[in-house]
Amino acid sequence: MTKHSLLIALIATVCSSGACVADVTPKPATTTAPATTQASAYEHGPRSPDGIGKYYMGREIAHYMSHLGAPWLDRPEREAEENTQALVDAIELRPTDVVADIGVGTGYYAFRLAPKVPEGKVLGVDIQQEMLDLLTAAAKTRAVTNVEPVLGSTSDPKLPKGAVDVVLMVDSYHEFDHPREMMDAIVSALKPGGRVVLVEFRAEDPAVRIKRLHKMTEAQAVKEMTAAGLRHVETNPVLPQQHLMIFQKPLR
Repeated sequence: MTKHSLLIALIATVCSSGACVADVTPKPATTTAPATTQASAYEHGPRSPDGIGKYYMGREIAHYMSHLGAPWLDRPEREAEENTQALVDAIELRPTDVVADIGVGTGYYAFRLAPKVPEGKVLGVDIQQEMLDLLTAAAKTRAVTNVEPVLGSTSDPKLPKGAVDVVLMVDSYHEFDHPREMMDAIVSALKPGGRVVLVEFRAEDPAVRIKRLHKMTEAQAVKEMTAAGLRHVETNPVLPQQHLMIFQKPLR
């Protein structure tokens, strides 16, 4: 197999898994989200090619990325494309912080956060054991001892209550098929005053070549985090393609 055909095969695998790979052909929205009623957190409606036909607060939930798309997470050009070091620096972690990386995947961010919390730890949460196996193997290779794998479910990240200082979600929240339950559990896991760092590709920017359902507007993200009881602190403009949004749990 040539190098070119191998790349095409990899992209096809990632696309079939629902990953946020670039969609270079603009497509008009073909579905209208039904209104969410007070009787239920969710509605079901027309299913987009990259969605599951389930809607939360007017937003169709996207397919999650399979472990088969793991190589895309560690692609060499990611730092240049997303300015990932700027994201890590912007979180302003303390050495003793406990950080939960939700949708940790292969640990791309977990291993960049770990040196920032030498007296704390990073809880790497994923719903796929295959991803956690990759994370564990990488931690062993890197001799990193403060990154711990956590097997969560689609409705519960399985985090200890009131024990987490910072929750990081990078390009993962839009794929939660039970976002209300997940956010309830996340808020419960946060210490009073704890922060949620939510990173999502900017849906407002047509130049961001990511599939439509794998992007979020700032307004939609703020609406959903506010519904979970969090306060929007700021949106840091440091990233070239993504919103870097900070939310905080009330002190009491």
